[in-house]
Amino acid sequence: MSMRHSDDTESHETHEPTLRVNALHALEYCPRLFYLEEVESLYTQDARVFAGRALHESLAQEDADVAEKQTLELESATLGLRGKLDALRRRNGRWIVYEHKRGRAKRDADKRAIAWESDRLQVLAYGMLVEESTGEIVEECRVRYHEDNAVVSLVLGAAAREEVREAVRRARALRRSTERPPVTSDANKCVRCSLAPVCLPEEERLAKDPEWSPIDLSVKDLERRSLHVVSHSARVGKRGDELEVVVRGGDTERVAIGEVGSVVIHGGGQISTQALHLCVDREVSVSWVTGGGRYVGSVAAAGPTVQRRVRQYRALSDGATCLRLAKALVHCKVESQLRFVLRATRGSEAGRDGELGRELDGLRADLRGVSRSDSLQTLLGYEGDAARRYFGCWRWLLGEGLDERLLYSGRTRRPPKDRVSALLGFGYALLLGDVTSALIGVGLEPALGVFHQPRSSAPPLALDVMELFRVAMVDMAVVASLNRGQWNADDDFTLAGERVWLSDAGRKKFIEVYERRKGEEWKHSVVGYSLSWGRMIELEARLLEKEWSGAEGLFARFRLR
Repeated sequence: MSMRHSDDTESHETHEPTLRVNALHALEYCPRLFYLEEVESLYTQDARVFAGRALHESLAQEDADVAEKQTLELESATLGLRGKLDALRRRNGRWIVYEHKRGRAKRDADKRAIAWESDRLQVLAYGMLVEESTGEIVEECRVRYHEDNAVVSLVLGAAAREEVREAVRRARALRRSTERPPVTSDANKCVRCSLAPVCLPEEERLAKDPEWSPIDLSVKDLERRSLHVVSHSARVGKRGDELEVVVRGGDTERVAIGEVGSVVIHGGGQISTQALHLCVDREVSVSWVTGGGRYVGSVAAAGPTVQRRVRQYRALSDGATCLRLAKALVHCKVESQLRFVLRATRGSEAGRDGELGRELDGLRADLRGVSRSDSLQTLLGYEGDAARRYFGCWRWLLGEGLDERLLYSGRTRRPPKDRVSALLGFGYALLLGDVTSALIGVGLEPALGVFHQPRSSAPPLALDVMELFRVAMVDMAVVASLNRGQWNADDDFTLAGERVWLSDAGRKKFIEVYERRKGEEWKHSVVGYSLSWGRMIELEARLLEKEWSGAEGLFARFRLR
């Protein structure tokens, strides 16, 4: 007997794409999880996801020779659903739908096993799909929990069918919305959620409650490294799941794609289309930097980003929002500059009562000016004055005994005219690539900024966020490496008239300095947990996105100690 319900015609008439049954599971668990996955196409794969896949693969193998069990892929435009159910059994002339779960069953007050709400909705939806496909009534659905070997039986009655149809209506309404649902009130759910590193629920709770003590739910740094291709004759290709770097007349190196976090192509190096496809598929960003150390551009996997960019455009079209965010990032930058100089000259004979003291007083005055700024133009003036004073302090940051050719006389950019400027310029190019890739990965538009204006090929929003990390990730690393005597004024630099570039040897050495700094862990002064500077970039990009998504107040608040 074919099963048809009058309420189901709503789904057919809307002509909307069908929903995954797994999406209803996410909806019942947390509407925000549903939205991030189904609307913003954000997914992560952690150990729990892989364990679940392994369970289903083992069950499929066990059931391969059992005729009464079968895995089916079903879709119904009438119900508005599609999915792949785990198992289907025939008992006493009736179909029974099975769903397998790796964990434990929920327990009621009498300690009896019952299904978790999201699992219940999922298996009932599969039961309705089986009815639609077979034309037969399904009266019973079961959920098996493997960790405690419990089987829960559910009745697919009229109330259950209406529950599924109502969930489909709620899911469709959310799918049409551009507003992300709030974080769930049940913090325990977030601990078990694979999307916590993207959602940042603990940080959002902190934004709304300053007394909240967030726990770190982010994915820990994997053993992945940045692959820098420095040779101008190098070509990056694909061989299976490996990137193959071939240098003309030289060696060939192969690196498993799972070990690579990003690829940076320097100078005339090339990368094949197949290698690019592999990188994008595995969420490995690719950036290009000229031989002279100028950032060119980046490619990174972002997925559909319409809703995120709609919110960004809406927010950054408002002058007051732009000024508020610009003041936050400039304040962070200037305060970082001031703290670095104070720390680097502590206990030295620099003489803070003299010229250095006047520069420090000027930085403090600029910091107060940033807080009072009522326009981007005024803010730009304080930021520029602070930069001049900050770099004016550099001659007190470098130790005695340095080769005079490695002393700092003033910042020059394009082209750099001294060796320290060459180091800074190259470091800023690497940093800009990392920041741009992070913004793209988060789903933001790097071309629409809050402070910098589009005057060159560098994306303004990336230049904005980069201001937060110049001191910590580049300036401090450059000063430390100079004071440790790591640089050779002859071998590590190339001179062309007034221009000074890093040589091939110098670029390789700086890449090591930068990557080491990027991997160093630091305790975030606001969220309170430790993370690497590389992860800090992504965290700040996600906190920036929260500034116009209902949880503002945490972006650009971290400070150097």
